Amino acid sequence: MSVEITWWGHATATVRDSGVRVLTDPLFVRRLAHLRRRRGAVPPAAAAVADVALVSHLHADHLHLGSLAKLLPGTRLVVPRGAGRAVPGLRRVVAARELRVTEMAPGDVCAVGEVRIRAVPAAHDGRRLPYGPSRVPALGYVLSGESTTYFAGDTGLFDGMAEAVGACDVALLPVGGWGPYLGPGHLDAGRAARALARLGARCAVPVHYGTYWPIGMDAIRPHEFHAPGDDFVRHAGRLAPDAVVHRLVHGECVRLEPAR
Repeated sequence: MSVEITWWGHATATVRDSGVRVLTDPLFVRRLAHLRRRRGAVPPAAAAVADVALVSHLHADHLHLGSLAKLLPGTRLVVPRGAGRAVPGLRRVVAARELRVTEMAPGDVCAVGEVRIRAVPAAHDGRRLPYGPSRVPALGYVLSGESTTYFAGDTGLFDGMAEAVGACDVALLPVGGWGPYLGPGHLDAGRAARALARLGARCAVPVHYGTYWPIGMDAIRPHEFHAPGDDFVRHAGRLAPDAVVHRLVHGECVRLEPAR
């Protein structure tokens, strides 16, 4: 296994495998509606350079049109099936940036260079809130190259998760959120550790925490902003003791080499 992972904050990461740069849920702004970036610099322009960008679902902090508009012309963009119909602005960005779009549903597979990308289910509301029918699936993705990396997107625990994902070397798991309370369809640090134990991945990188927070709510349950990364390390040590957790800071990169 050889893979390099850079965490830019929230659910945004770059996974380098087999010479292919895979960007997840790009979000490159200091403020999004009522959310403000409270930790880590806005990712540099180089973070938007990718061979393929993956969008897990249609929520604005995962499918962010302004951030997709920073992708280089010709970048492959993978989105849930129906995204173009559900988000009219996406079609305008795709046309303006000449992005090459692939729409996927669970079980679909596409290839970018030597990396095979397989869409898997996620237990999360896939609608473009606050409107829209729930017809567009939320997805996770399994990237198979020199290593196998699972990017969970945003999801809760669900029956059959391990079977849907299959064997994986690395799991990028959400461990928190952007507000003081997590609704259904999310993983907190404890549930993410349970997911890691089910998956049996050798390594994990916690994401989707400690980046954005609602304006004016700094004093409301602040531990939900600061603590999930360390809590995940602690829970994973108990529930998945054979896994190595890499708790990255914003902009930090880790290279994972083959086990000896």
